Amino acid sequence: MLSYQHIYHAGNLADLHKHALLAAALDHMTRKDKPMSYLETHAGRGLYQLDSAEARRTGEAAAGIDRALAEGWFAPGHPFLRYLAEVRAVAGPRAYPGSPMIAAVALRPGDAMHLAELHPQEHAALAEALHPWTDMCHREDGFAMALSRTPPDPRRGLLLCDPSFEVKTDYDTVPDFLQKLHRKWNVGVLMLWYPVLAAGLHQGMVRSLRAAFPEALSHEVRFPPARPGHGMVGSGVFVINPPWGLADEAARLSARFARL
Repeated sequence: MLSYQHIYHAGNLADLHKHALLAAALDHMTRKDKPMSYLETHAGRGLYQLDSAEARRTGEAAAGIDRALAEGWFAPGHPFLRYLAEVRAVAGPRAYPGSPMIAAVALRPGDAMHLAELHPQEHAALAEALHPWTDMCHREDGFAMALSRTPPDPRRGLLLCDPSFEVKTDYDTVPDFLQKLHRKWNVGVLMLWYPVLAAGLHQGMVRSLRAAFPEALSHEVRFPPARPGHGMVGSGVFVINPPWGLADEAARLSARFARL
């Protein structure tokens, strides 16, 4: 499905959950003097402007990143704040980095990146935003891209799987995909984001993943729906081979979201 565009939701509470954990993982992994690879299956456009008409239409950033910055959710020096500041210094004070841009800021010379995005306009925007990583922005199915490029070179690395889940079969596809990927790349940090839904569509997928990967980090936070009747009531992140310290960041986020 090619209808989903994240600009309407950029900087919302689910993004804060996902991006704080991603930033913490990348910060830890890039501290080691060893090259790494970053892969992403559903990249989006990579960079969002929160004063755009699309973002203002939903107002989700006001309840997310804007509130978090005003209330000091992140300590000074938190990797998410560092990466956000780097992006805004170049792209403006209302810029918000998607996960590909967070990775692009975090990665070092000698690291590698492969990003997949099928939506033609989103892919074009991604390729422009991610210069000089443009050649690593692939317009192809993200699941196929990840399986065809693993194990990557360098072998050490992280993959983010971040479908919109507008295609309901993704809930059945993802556990099988992650098991196949793990068999090919057993040292990779495999991070999945998923929506926590009032209807419970995510629950079977999460049960399957927890059974297949009992040592993984499984973390969910809850928050009020973005508007009356909206079905997403929380955010989930599942991490196979979680980096050291990521569970502590997850616990900190649990405490923060519990105060909403």
